[in-house]
Amino acid sequence: MFLAWREIKKEKMRYGLVITVVMLISYLVFVLCALAMGLARENTVAIESWQIKSAVMTRDANGNAGQSLLTEQEARSLQQKRGAAILGITPTTMKRAGHRESVQFIGLHANEFVKDRLQVVSGRLPQHADEIAVDTTLNHARYPRHETVTLGLSATRYKIVGYVAQAQYNMAPVVYGDLEAWSSIKGVSNDYAGSLAVYRGDTPNVPRELVTYSTKQLIDKLPGYVAQKATFGMMIGFLIIISMIIMTIFLYILTIQKLPNLAVLRAQGIPNRFLTRNTIFETGVIVLTAVVIGGGLAVMTLALLPATVPVYISWPVAGLIALGLLLTGLLGTIVPIRLISKIDPASVIGG
Repeated sequence: MFLAWREIKKEKMRYGLVITVVMLISYLVFVLCALAMGLARENTVAIESWQIKSAVMTRDANGNAGQSLLTEQEARSLQQKRGAAILGITPTTMKRAGHRESVQFIGLHANEFVKDRLQVVSGRLPQHADEIAVDTTLNHARYPRHETVTLGLSATRYKIVGYVAQAQYNMAPVVYGDLEAWSSIKGVSNDYAGSLAVYRGDTPNVPRELVTYSTKQLIDKLPGYVAQKATFGMMIGFLIIISMIIMTIFLYILTIQKLPNLAVLRAQGIPNRFLTRNTIFETGVIVLTAVVIGGGLAVMTLALLPATVPVYISWPVAGLIALGLLLTGLLGTIVPIRLISKIDPASVIGG
């Protein structure tokens, strides 16, 4: 360890370049991870806020709640189970004074548990069929409280009475309203009572034309969600692997340059395990320094991004990524360690 510190202090420029390269990769990984998680939350945060265990919808919808249509009879049957709530979901357009916004309308009953779990930031939740509460990310200047808007195919003007936090579904802001308004906004007949039934406890047995989904299955069925996660996951994984390759190359070059000095140390009786520990410690210092600086710069960058950019920092995930970068960096010491183990002390004493 003493030898490692001496080397780093003596070759500041050389080791500084290594730290800079690894720091830039770490910075990119942290920023990408925060952006990926921000996008993922825009898909799922509304579902997570309901705190449900399962959902039931029609088989033909293939897990897409916006395509599911429950009849009045099916809805009544599903509501008989305690802890059930019927929701009506449809993608639509909200319009006011020349402004248009793509939103997800979610209709619900006032006396069911989902409404109690919504996080009202200002105002209140809808109490009448012509009232709505909108996601906090919507522009408050364009859609202020007490103003009216139109939704989808409905001719009714809906009054904005409140703002709700954590209300994004399938990459769009959510507009919560009364379930009675759902059919007219979607443009279907009153024979349909909603899109799906959600449960906070056990799910009842359902007929063959209906399908039960766990919360995870419901989220995974969101259009494009799994592909999006896989894409960002592979990008982050490749960057971590690239970091390991770069560390291996740099350490290999540094070790090659130090071979004469290392051979002298071996000739003086310094054991291989000491030189091996020195290389591992040196690598740990480089990667840890780079990850800390990269992480700090990433947090500063993310804090400066505009509110319209979806960002979410999960400290446990950030810790796992930092650990992954450190471990892959240490894996990069395998090649230099093999090189050190093959040093012949006789090469410097004329043997």
